[in-house]
Amino acid sequence: MEVTWWGHATCTIEDSGVRLLTDPLFARRFAHLRRRRGEVPPPRAAVADAVLISHLHSDHLHLPSLTRLAPGSPLIVPRGAVAAVPGLRVLRRVRGLRITEVAPGDEVAVGALRVRAVPALHDGRRLPVGPRRTPALGYVVEGEARTYFAGDTALFDAMAEAVGPVDVALLPVGGWGPYLGHDHLDAVRAAHALALLAPRSAIPVHYGTYWPIGMDGIRPHEFHAPGDEFVRQAARLAPEVSVHRLGHGEHVRPEARR
Repeated sequence: MEVTWWGHATCTIEDSGVRLLTDPLFARRFAHLRRRRGEVPPPRAAVADAVLISHLHSDHLHLPSLTRLAPGSPLIVPRGAVAAVPGLRVLRRVRGLRITEVAPGDEVAVGALRVRAVPALHDGRRLPVGPRRTPALGYVVEGEARTYFAGDTALFDAMAEAVGPVDVALLPVGGWGPYLGHDHLDAVRAAHALALLAPRSAIPVHYGTYWPIGMDGIRPHEFHAPGDEFVRQAARLAPEVSVHRLGHGEHVRPEARR
């Protein structure tokens, strides 16, 4: 089992000979954001047996990045996504993407893996005007290991129950701007989530990649610090968990099942 972090929330999870890609974002610049650290992922990053989309925000469901997928690629998205994002219908027609909509508790087989959608506490609609028709999700991927990709979420009381036992947790620890809303995990809240979930291994994601254009000097520690701060806080709150802070494009084979 191996995890590669490409930056932001984009990861490749390889397990049991199957490659899953999470929230692909392959842009140097989009909207008001530019990539400040790490190269744009290479073509091999877009090679996947299926793609998991956690919610409809454009830094997680980025339509131009989806055009880099092979024609006919399976795409697993929150229920209501196709109605909320017309561009998905276009990609389904033009690129032949096979789109499966899921809600919390639904399971999808991808080769030897089982992918289970789990709840997230986050505003998952397509902004700025999208209706609240689509839940934000996390996913638990079960094969040789049980891997939790949290997407974007706040800490919530039933998180451990909703997610269930996992071996590896990919947790967001930051964002893309100088202020992080309450429906996100920062480094401290992510460490508290880690203590609740109690996996064997954890990888911080969703930080240190994109930043608003022209705001380089505003609260720069919010860009640079979350990964290291998560490592420190995890050592304090969940010392039994092995934390792997990856650089962009780096991979790790974390400890799997107990």
